[in-house]
Amino acid sequence: MANLRYFDASNKTSNREGGLTTSHSEFLRTGKITRTRAHWLAAERRYLTHDEVAKKTGQKLQTAGAKTHQHINGFHRSIQFPKLLFHRTLQDSPHLGYCHVTASRTKFARYEEVSWAFYIANFYADIGDNDNFFHKIDVKYSRMYFAVAIKPGEHTLEKMTIDRTVRGNGLLFRTDDPQVAIKNVLLLGARNEQLREIIRQL
Repeated sequence: MANLRYFDASNKTSNREGGLTTSHSEFLRTGKITRTRAHWLAAERRYLTHDEVAKKTGQKLQTAGAKTHQHINGFHRSIQFPKLLFHRTLQDSPHLGYCHVTASRTKFARYEEVSWAFYIANFYADIGDNDNFFHKIDVKYSRMYFAVAIKPGEHTLEKMTIDRTVRGNGLLFRTDDPQVAIKNVLLLGARNEQLREIIRQL
């Protein structure tokens, strides 16, 4: 991805009535050319560093992760997940990132016991087949909820890695719908078929 620059859009100038405006809309409204320095010196905008952008992104992801965890654990007292929040931002695009919400183990389809982790991302993407966690990133969607099978990391700095022996790529589910995501996590966490049947009918 190209080198991105981010500027602080919170310091906007206002017109005489107190509303926000741009130079071309002011010209169309009044016929006057705005000569204030704010309109003409775009180079003086305060640009944010990638670290500042990553910090803001991380705060938003952590907040979204905490709310999602609260929704999941609020469903039924017999289905409770640990709160394991941490986030990562993409190296060259710090406005994009993902947040780990929880992890657990379950019997999944024909697999006897699968360790898995549930994440939220602020973009939509395929799960990569190699060292790239994400592939074909699409920012048209504001959120992606997904769960992957995990295993202890081997020959890597990461403690856990995707277990690609499960379903070929390790992906258990992926959606942009928060209700579908919560339902899928609850199904993964349900301890018996009776509870799973109740969740399926939601």
